[in-house]
Amino acid sequence: MKTLFTIIISVFMFINSATSQPIIDSKNMDLGVKPGDDFFSYANGTWVKNTPIPPDLTRYGAFDELRENNSRQLQSLIEEISVQLNPVKGSNKQKIGDFFASGMDEAKINSLGYEPIKKKLDELRKIQSKEELIKYIAFLHSAGSPSFFGFGSSPDKKNSSMNIASMRQSGITLPNKDYYLKDDERTKSIRTELQKYMVTLFKLIGYDDKQAETKAQTEMDFEIVLAKSSFSNLELRDPDLNYNKMSVDDLVLLSSGFDWKLYLKEIGVENPGDINVGQKRYFEEFGATFQNTDIEVLKNYVEWRLVNAASNFLSEDFVNANFEFNGKFMSGAQEQRPRWKRVLDVVNGSLGEALGELYVEKYFPPASKQRIKDLVANIKIALAERIKNLSWMSAETKKQALNKLDKIAVKVGYPDKWEDYSKIEITRDSYWENLMAVRNFNYKKNLSEIGKPVDRTEWGMSPQTVNAYYSPNNNEICFPAGILQPPFFFAEGDDAVNYGGIGAVIGHEITHGFDDQGRKYDAVGNLQDWWTAEDGKNFDAKAQVLVDQYNNFAVLDTFKVDGKFTLGENISDLGGVTISLEGLKKAWEKNPPAKETEGFTPLQRFFLSYAQIWRGNIRDKELLKRLKEDVHSPSTARVNCIVYNIPEFYKAFGITSGKMFKAENSRAVIW
Repeated sequence: MKTLFTIIISVFMFINSATSQPIIDSKNMDLGVKPGDDFFSYANGTWVKNTPIPPDLTRYGAFDELRENNSRQLQSLIEEISVQLNPVKGSNKQKIGDFFASGMDEAKINSLGYEPIKKKLDELRKIQSKEELIKYIAFLHSAGSPSFFGFGSSPDKKNSSMNIASMRQSGITLPNKDYYLKDDERTKSIRTELQKYMVTLFKLIGYDDKQAETKAQTEMDFEIVLAKSSFSNLELRDPDLNYNKMSVDDLVLLSSGFDWKLYLKEIGVENPGDINVGQKRYFEEFGATFQNTDIEVLKNYVEWRLVNAASNFLSEDFVNANFEFNGKFMSGAQEQRPRWKRVLDVVNGSLGEALGELYVEKYFPPASKQRIKDLVANIKIALAERIKNLSWMSAETKKQALNKLDKIAVKVGYPDKWEDYSKIEITRDSYWENLMAVRNFNYKKNLSEIGKPVDRTEWGMSPQTVNAYYSPNNNEICFPAGILQPPFFFAEGDDAVNYGGIGAVIGHEITHGFDDQGRKYDAVGNLQDWWTAEDGKNFDAKAQVLVDQYNNFAVLDTFKVDGKFTLGENISDLGGVTISLEGLKKAWEKNPPAKETEGFTPLQRFFLSYAQIWRGNIRDKELLKRLKEDVHSPSTARVNCIVYNIPEFYKAFGITSGKMFKAENSRAVIW
């Protein structure tokens, strides 16, 4: 299984522009806004005003439109498969078609209620000892439902060529500990609604009103205990804090109260070697909690974890309850997404490379792959030149930085070898069993990689994904075929729009290797301090300027972005635009641009292209949720907190003053 433990993923929003429309369309802009006051609104204001959020979505922007287009393309591929008579049994096409068909058989799924998980629930209720419960927890992990913690294989942060057994906290329902411990009105209301959701699901698996309410209260009280020892979002970002390599015997001493050797035997990894115990404080307290908590409370917790994890794959009563809390209350969605899209997401997430192989064959032109590689090479050269000219970095650290930059591996479009799904059996008989077959396959594959060399040919995303990533342990950047479309990449577009779009993304991912956490990894992906102490202090001082800028950026009137929590992405946004612009200047040396295109100068087109990939609308609830959970800043900040730091932006639009004007000595400059 491909793990994403060590992958910093950058989430982007885009729009699918029709080729008949202008690439930079002034009709989408609000020309009544001055570029020096609010560039996001200047570039996107009319589009934002005239583009409502569909009722089944919590945000709608360029990313969502492109993703919807990709969904339709994937749907058409599955429909083509469906009309083929008797596909070869065991082939990828048979598995894709049958998995999708099993998920679309809503009548059968509804008739089963919670029957798919009833046997396992009955087994749980009969458990009498904590030893039996530990064995059951091992089953839940193999079924893709981490309870208390997650266990698997991931690259060793300090020996990146080898996989190591890794453990991480995974004990609470809500996304982070703050939801359980803060007492503002919004947070308290979320806990109240979560408890109501718990009551609903407990009733759906056979408990009466009083029993369900008691079980929900018991579960909430127990999750608060787990939350208190859990790492915060900010702590989880620190790779040094989350690297605690130890033997099984040391783990037993650290986290006594839980029989770790029994657990490891049950999952089939009796001798994993050293283990990275990610969140040391959590596991230290977890052992005592498990030992001192009544078994019925622990069973209640495990029962909740199972039914909640299964809820989206059972009958419509379960699906609707999940949507009411997670979709409507937490994020503000007005309607459930159509079933075909939900099932497609499951199939796509389960057999991603099987679908991806079909996708790139039909929708990804080979010429795009080479052009993107050329863009990457040009932007890497631009960053190398900037590193050489940095006034705040010593020659010693520059040498290491240049070596790391040179060794960044590049993946574009699709993998050179495809995932082998031959050991997974898929039929049209049971949607739940198909899901379990995939999860069990992935889990076993992942465990089998413990202690073995890292396969750096594997991808962390399927080719049809509308996204990109940087992996610090592999020191690699990846751009799947799904993102290599307008408005990021125009095959026939001018350099300015391509460098403002996909170029800024490329620069963003490269800069992740040099952000506040990515900079801690060396050229081969090992967590190792290659900076002089003075250079590290200089970097932190320059990064603090960006922290302060974002801390003062307000959304929804009074809510502020967390500049420290989002720092890695913000550094990468600033670096991405900066070095892509330098790459563009190099491109212009060989291919001088037209003085004006579609009414805008080349430099204006660069910044407008960057701004338009971030246009979008978002529901208030979803925005508030993301401010607590997402390491990425809101799209308005990803435009306005970046461009006003860049000198060429002021030149492009003749800005000498404005509400967001920054004096030269107050601008953030890092890479």
